Amino acid sequence: MDAKTTSWVSYLWWIGWIISMVTSNNTTPKPSLVVYHLRQSFGLLITSTALWILRSMTMHSFFGGMFWVYSILSFALFVLWLLGIIAAFQGEEKPVPVLGPLFQQWFQFIK
Repeated sequence: MDAKTTSWVSYLWWIGWIISMVTSNNTTPKPSLVVYHLRQSFGLLITSTALWILRSMTMHSFFGGMFWVYSILSFALFVLWLLGIIAAFQGEEKPVPVLGPLFQQWFQFIK
């Protein structure tokens, strides 16, 4: 796979991320575009998984009535995912708004 394809595949849930990681590990040197989008998509995956776990844990508690908050956050994550995958399709190293620069900082172990 070329760098653009590997980049956008990384946004296809966990399985896509793993496929992109394995594919990019077979490439020397690893394209910076791929590494960039692996970090962005990993951050979105971790964030959405954490939100899903939090929502599952609080569904039947006092916070269960805050369904609209989870809905808004889920929609915001969807928009960030959409912006990330569009940037990958275009071959740009463009961070997702708000969280993107943090993902690049936090996930330096992805190389």
